[in-house]
Amino acid sequence: MTHPAFRFGPALLFCPADRPDRFAKAAGRADAVILDLEDAVAEDAKHAARIALLTTTIDPERVIVRVNPADSPHHEADLAALAETPYRTVMLAKCEGTADLVGLVDYEVIALCETARGVLAAAEVADLPNVSALMWGAEDLVASLGGSSSRFGDGRYRDVARHARSQVRLATAANGIAAIDAVHLDIGDLDGLRAEVDDAAALGFAATACIHPSQVAVVREGYRPDPERLAWALAVLEAAATEAGVFTFRGEMVDAPVLRQAEALVRRAG
Repeated sequence: MTHPAFRFGPALLFCPADRPDRFAKAAGRADAVILDLEDAVAEDAKHAARIALLTTTIDPERVIVRVNPADSPHHEADLAALAETPYRTVMLAKCEGTADLVGLVDYEVIALCETARGVLAAAEVADLPNVSALMWGAEDLVASLGGSSSRFGDGRYRDVARHARSQVRLATAANGIAAIDAVHLDIGDLDGLRAEVDDAAALGFAATACIHPSQVAVVREGYRPDPERLAWALAVLEAAATEAGVFTFRGEMVDAPVLRQAEALVRRAG
């Protein structure tokens, strides 16, 4: 099945849709901006946010619009406003199954799996032809479990959050689409963000969502391959061109999975 190609860079920056004064600035600082009609906008500001979406236009190739969940009273109005804009990439909040995407067949969709139902439905959602990526979210997930904290005191995710992250990553890989890692809520904890981005890049995530411009540089750097590792990847691929089957390179065995990892590093380097 052919899915839309995920065309955005690794740093995606959320911006409240009721703050049109920030739209262009956010788009300029990140690889793409997520104009958020959902959690970043108070209930009494939803209408104003949709008006801002209609009246403040930026490059649609670098815009994702997060709409309210399919069962939200705001969902229909969000889609009506969206239809009047040039924006055609939608992030569906709290996606819980394929039925939630019925009204989005004309859009490229990034489905946000951030509830228990959504995580369990990740594989089915990832199989839909207009879905280009899945993202996961820890805080709404834990809330859907009746819990109160996604992390331990030292900042590590609790096991259920790690499981959800893995489930989403496996679903995307199985269907040949992109995976987006969750936001790091502690804005000042750049070291913690760096560790999570390094791990995401190593596992083949395509991007990490940001909630503050200060996080963008850390995300971009984390997805950029280490120069030594990239040099190894280029060298081993060059060696493979003259080898047949499994071979030894610098004292280590190289087989098909190792070559695919080298190819992934080169792709990340652009």
